Amino acid sequence: MTRSGEIRENVSLGTMNSLGIEARARYFVSVTTVEALRRALAWASEASVEPLLLGGGSNLVFAGDYPGLVIRIAIARRCWEQVSGDEATLVLGAGENWHESVLYAASSGYRGIENLALIPGTVGAAPVQNIGAYGTELQDTLVDIRALDRQTGNEVVLTNSLCHFSYRDSVFKHEPGRYVITEVRLRLSRTRPFSLDYRDLCDYFDGQDLRDLTPLDVASAVMAVRRRKLPDPEQLPNAGSFFKNPVVPMATWESLKEQHPEIAGYPGDDNAKVAAAWLIDQCGWKGYRNSRVGVHNRQALVLVNHSNGSGQDVLALANRIREDVEARFGIALEMEPGVIGSCP
Repeated sequence: MTRSGEIRENVSLGTMNSLGIEARARYFVSVTTVEALRRALAWASEASVEPLLLGGGSNLVFAGDYPGLVIRIAIARRCWEQVSGDEATLVLGAGENWHESVLYAASSGYRGIENLALIPGTVGAAPVQNIGAYGTELQDTLVDIRALDRQTGNEVVLTNSLCHFSYRDSVFKHEPGRYVITEVRLRLSRTRPFSLDYRDLCDYFDGQDLRDLTPLDVASAVMAVRRRKLPDPEQLPNAGSFFKNPVVPMATWESLKEQHPEIAGYPGDDNAKVAAAWLIDQCGWKGYRNSRVGVHNRQALVLVNHSNGSGQDVLALANRIREDVEARFGIALEMEPGVIGSCP
């Protein structure tokens, strides 16, 4: 059995990313403590190799082998703090499974993250993307984050405001590699209103008595909706939503709406979020597949790895989709996953 903190060489990463892309790490280590993390980073510095921090591998594409040290964050912790009245703070180690943590909170009767059920990946990866689904984002409940600041070598606490959250964005994307998240704290409540305005959830609960609804009921509904639309990465390798919903000025939205009355989106006061899935579907990509990779037949946002596709295969398909959408609608799609290695 491999010990925590033990450096290994030439390790396959195929089972450590949800797209199932075969890539190899020149060096690899799994860490379960902050101290082991410090030692791994020091080893990388002494060996003059670049470290790559890896959680569940659910939001990245390996475009090739990784020539440095892959550090898998496996820090486990799950406990309640500051329990007061109807509220409590859930403390989660960065290596905890996100979906299991959602179910743990919901089963305990606490509300706030139940709409984020079944999102793949680890807790430590969740703030990087400011994960969101069905009208809820991580920033809605996040209190703060514990992290190791690689610039100073110190452990730091970043409050919600210091994370600079926005749609699928955070300080962790703007300063990549600086902060290694080790712990996340969420403020949850037994009485906060459920977020059920999203159409799919409205349809699911239509006609039901919602007076005795529990957070586990909502999490179960989200899981049912997601499973109808999205493939299980364990059965069909994928990275979830591959493209962000583009945000455009209201003038652009109104012009698009005039040309395409059926366009799907979410208009606001100053701008509108256009449904990327609708754009991709209109270009005829939903259900496409070649010999290795393709687009899911029920959700155009999801690129899937049918048969040992490489990262280059996935990225080539993504680029073709982006080119078609921009040519037809004048909108540039942005990928959600990070790319490790060179793009085609």
